[in-house]
Amino acid sequence: MKPIALAAALGFASTMPLWAEDAFLYPFDGSFEDATFAVESAIVGEGLVIDYVSHVGDMLNRTGADVGSEAVIFKNADIFLFCSAVISRQVMEEDPMNITYCPYGIFVMETDEGVIVGHKDYPDGSMQAVENLMQQIVAEAIGG
Repeated sequence: MKPIALAAALGFASTMPLWAEDAFLYPFDGSFEDATFAVESAIVGEGLVIDYVSHVGDMLNRTGADVGSEAVIFKNADIFLFCSAVISRQVMEEDPMNITYCPYGIFVMETDEGVIVGHKDYPDGSMQAVENLMQQIVAEAIGG
């Protein structure tokens, strides 16, 4: 069963992360607006600055007809992009090619099944500090 289908089957009752081919998915018990506020607050609460919020859901909904599609992928979807000077320096001193993962992003998406908060599954090893930070921020945001 695919992770999104599994999340729907579970009714988002679990706060345990689900995994979807390179991403961790965390069910959020609340509205999209509450989830985006919680994620923003958790990022800022870590002393980090949000560089950009990508409103992916709005863009896809706005441009669907222009590309010949009527499919509604998300009711809402935003990605919060940010970086950590301390952790970025740490992981890039270990491997300068870790620049390819910066900035870091946490997404919030809403479908008919509910609201999910998630982030990439970063490679084991030198990027573990980033993955730990992402999991800490998401845990704070979802109340875990």
